[in-house]
Amino acid sequence: MKSIFKYTCLGLLAGSMLVTSCSKEQIETAPTQSMSGQGLLANANAALVTLNGIYREMYTAGWSTTGNTHQCFGITAYSLCADVMGEDHVMGAQGSGWFWFDACYNVKSRFSSSVWRSYDLWYAYYNWIANANYIIAAKESMGGAPSEVNYVIGQAYAIRAYSYFMLSQYFARTLVGHESEKCVPLYIEPTSPETKGQPRSTNAEVYAQIDKDINEAVTLLQGTTRKDKSHIDYSVAQALKARICLVENKWNDAATAAHAAIDASGCTILPVASFAGTNNVAANNVMWGAGIIADQVGMYASFFAHMDLEGGKSYAQTAPKRINAELYAKMSSTDDRLAWWDTTNSYQQEKFHFSDASTWLGDYIFMRVEEMYLTAAEAECRAGNEAAAKEDLMALMSRRDAAYTTTKTGTALGKTSAPADETGSLLEEILIQRRIELWGEFGRMYDLKRLKQGFIRTEAQGWPEAALLTGRPTDDPEAYMNVLTIPQAEFDGNENMKVETDQNPTGDYPE
Repeated sequence: MKSIFKYTCLGLLAGSMLVTSCSKEQIETAPTQSMSGQGLLANANAALVTLNGIYREMYTAGWSTTGNTHQCFGITAYSLCADVMGEDHVMGAQGSGWFWFDACYNVKSRFSSSVWRSYDLWYAYYNWIANANYIIAAKESMGGAPSEVNYVIGQAYAIRAYSYFMLSQYFARTLVGHESEKCVPLYIEPTSPETKGQPRSTNAEVYAQIDKDINEAVTLLQGTTRKDKSHIDYSVAQALKARICLVENKWNDAATAAHAAIDASGCTILPVASFAGTNNVAANNVMWGAGIIADQVGMYASFFAHMDLEGGKSYAQTAPKRINAELYAKMSSTDDRLAWWDTTNSYQQEKFHFSDASTWLGDYIFMRVEEMYLTAAEAECRAGNEAAAKEDLMALMSRRDAAYTTTKTGTALGKTSAPADETGSLLEEILIQRRIELWGEFGRMYDLKRLKQGFIRTEAQGWPEAALLTGRPTDDPEAYMNVLTIPQAEFDGNENMKVETDQNPTGDYPE
C-alpha cells in the first residue's frame, strides 16, 4: 500500500488532470495540458495551471477526505477548526456535528479512518507539497521570461513552506522548547511509486526547511506582479514569514517581515463598516483570499454555511457560532467591532455573512493586513521596543475605537487566558486585541500553542456543558491535547514510520 504522500503525487501529477484555475477568466483561458508532469511544467504559463489547481483546492470541499466533507473545505475550514479548539469561538450546540468533535477534542482516536480531521489535514497539506515539489524541481528547465518563472517557482516555495508550517501546527508540539521532538516527514523532491517513505524529522529540522523555503520565496517573488488575489505574492510571502517567525520567537525578524508585508501589499486598515460580512477579496484590507464564483460555491460545504444565520440554509442555525462573553466584555462601548456580535442573541456572530445567501456566494479571506499590524506590535513589544509596539497597535485601534488608549507596559502573561490569570501587561493587551480582531479567521489554537498558554472554558463564557472539557488539561500547554494523531494510512505505506514509535499520543498525555 502506498503512503498518503506517494499516492498524492501519483494521483495529481502523473495519473490525472489537475483541477485548474481559481478565477473564471483563468479557467476559461487555461491551456489544455498533457497528463504527464513534464507537460504540465514545460513553461511558466503551463506551470501556473498546476499552481491554480493547488489554490483551488485551498477552498474546495470533497477531495481531501472520503467523508465529512462539509467540514473539510480548505484553509477557512482549518482556521475554523483551530478557532473552535480554543476558548473564544463558542459553539452553542453540536448541531449536525461539523466542527463539534474538533471543539470537544474528540478526533485523535479516529486516526484509522479517512473521514476525520487527521486524514483531511495530512492529505491536503502533503498534496500541496507534492505538487510544489514538482514545480520546484522544474525550475532550471522551465521556459518563460525570468520574472514569470520566478513568479511560479516563488509561489511553489511559499506553498511548501506554508504547508509544512501548518502540518507542524497540528502534528507536533510547538517548536520552542521542543526542538528535538518529532514533527513530520520531509519530502523536497518529486516522488514516484519507488520513492522511499521518510521518517519523521524533528521540529528543528522541519523549521530549518520552512525557513529556507520561505526565504527563497521572498527572494523570488520580489518584483513580480500578482495575477490573482488567490496567489501568494511577495507581500503574502513576507506575511507568512512573519507568522513563522512568531512561532520561532524571532521577534525582530517577525516585526521586519510584518512591516515589509504591510508596505508591499498596498493594503490599508479599513473601518469595520467598510468590509461588512468579511466576504469580499476586493476589499482593500485583504492581502490573500479566494474569489468564489457561482460554479465554485460549496453550498453547505462552505465557511459561510457554518457561520451565517441568514438565508435559511445554514448549519449555524443548529450550531451557532458565538464569541466568548468574557472576551466581548473587553471591548469598550465605543468599539466599532461590537457590531460583529449580537448581544440580543447570545453573542451570535455577525462578522461573516454570505455576499448573496440565495446563491451561496461569498469570497474566502485568508489574510487581512490588520493581522500584520498586530504581529508587528507583539514582536516589537517582546523585543523591548514598546514605543513601536504601541504605534502599531494604535494604527489598528484608532480605526476600531476612537476613544482607545493604553498606558500598559511589560510582557508578562498568565498561565491561562482566564481573567483570574491576567497580568495587565502591554503584551497581554496586544494579544487581547488580536483575539477580538481575528476572531473566526485565524485559528486561536495556533496562538495558544506558540504562546504556551492554557485556556479555561466556562458556561459563563457561553459554552454548553457538553463542550466544557471538564477534567481535560486545557490549562497545561505542555499537554498533547492539540497534537493530532497521524493517519494509519501513512504507517501502512511508509516503511520508515512505525505506530509503536512514531504515533502521537491518542490521549492528552503519553501513556
